[in-house]
Amino acid sequence: MNDPMDYPGIKSWVEEWGGGVDYLDYVKGHGDLGMMVAFSRIFWPRFIEVEGCVLWDRAYEESNFKAWRESLSGDIRKIEATLNRLRVWQIVDSDDVEEDWRAQDFFAACVAKTWGAALSAEFPHRNFDVRVIGSEDGPIVTFSSGSM
Repeated sequence: MNDPMDYPGIKSWVEEWGGGVDYLDYVKGHGDLGMMVAFSRIFWPRFIEVEGCVLWDRAYEESNFKAWRESLSGDIRKIEATLNRLRVWQIVDSDDVEEDWRAQDFFAACVAKTWGAALSAEFPHRNFDVRVIGSEDGPIVTFSSGSM
């Protein structure tokens, strides 16, 4: 899927309206400002730096960080890759059908692109490996430091 208009739920809604509307109209009809603000933080998150690690602010909890730092022998990249994970299926319900799997992959790819841009903007002198990992439950967006 490369276009939100290909998603069956949006496509059928557009057809019900007889055309002349698109994905922005869909958002207007189904979302609210709170949803848009929440999505903005998904697509452009805040980051914190802790002991050389760059972490998604939502992924940081001190005792959990310390436990992973110890378990992973202080390896910054491994700590980051372990903690910085957005599991798409945990933020949106979907059915176990091909269209929903493709939609989750599309969403994850968009998040990965924006996370890469956000990391580059905030940390211009660092490189990051932002990727989408497949799992049996669905895509996971993650990032870790590249060469420093």
